[in-house]
Amino acid sequence: MKEKLIVILGPTAVGKTSFAVKLADKFNGEIISADSRQVYKRMNIGTGKDLDDYKIDDREIPYHLIDIIEPTEEFDLFHFQKLFKAAFQKITSENRIPFLVGGTGLYIHAILKNYQMLDVDFNTSRREELESLPIEKLKELVIQRTPNIHNTTDLVEKERMIRSILISENENTTVQKSLDFGYLVIGLKDDREMIKKNITSRLKERLENGMIEEVEELVKSGISYEKLDFFGLEYKFIGRHIKGELNYNDMYQKLNSSIHKFAKRQMTWFRKMEREGIDIHWIDKGNEDEIYPLVGKFLRADH
Repeated sequence: MKEKLIVILGPTAVGKTSFAVKLADKFNGEIISADSRQVYKRMNIGTGKDLDDYKIDDREIPYHLIDIIEPTEEFDLFHFQKLFKAAFQKITSENRIPFLVGGTGLYIHAILKNYQMLDVDFNTSRREELESLPIEKLKELVIQRTPNIHNTTDLVEKERMIRSILISENENTTVQKSLDFGYLVIGLKDDREMIKKNITSRLKERLENGMIEEVEELVKSGISYEKLDFFGLEYKFIGRHIKGELNYNDMYQKLNSSIHKFAKRQMTWFRKMEREGIDIHWIDKGNEDEIYPLVGKFLRADH
């Protein structure tokens, strides 16, 4: 019988974690985070990493892929897939159910569609050679090797350009093995106006409760402003505020607007997944209990 995976997705500020924790508690599960920023230590408020959310009554639901690397370290889709597979195998070997939970559409899509990722050694003499080249030359090499490039950050940040070139030059690398599992995808949704309201009130609360100080501490610890830009949203705009490029009000307005746009982009990803044939069972916030029979049926089914 195939192993099983339950996916819980939805836009930011909809309450995915608390919903997933209740489901995992009821169905003997553990949570694997599908959040591209919660992997980093010391990035708590800006990423919405409230570890108290994983407690229910006096029990803590086990979680994976949260607080696992330093912000100075590189983390990408390849690392995510590798760590997901390790967590998935550990959870299923203990006869528990893995719940993949988060809003990073690319990460969820990569798991459900079994992206084939190359295992590339990034610490070679070729890397040192590329590091010595000017940005413009690196940009030329990236465009030459990947003419249809659509991710503009791959043409701005030197580290990303180097990685892109090394991947394209390593054709004889090993490919990660695919997992074989059945899956159920649940989408948590809310009224659009309510999500907008939640995003804004949550942002105000985080700013009042130490989010600026969190970013200041990251800067003091040696995280560059360029890296803060790479982390995006809260880290990008607060970084520019700390740097003196944006006053508080401008930072707040731009950040608030960007989070709203981000929530729209998340929904675009999920709609793309549906167009590709991935069934998403949408449930309205407040009616989460209605999904329990579907989850029970999925787990009992012999597939």
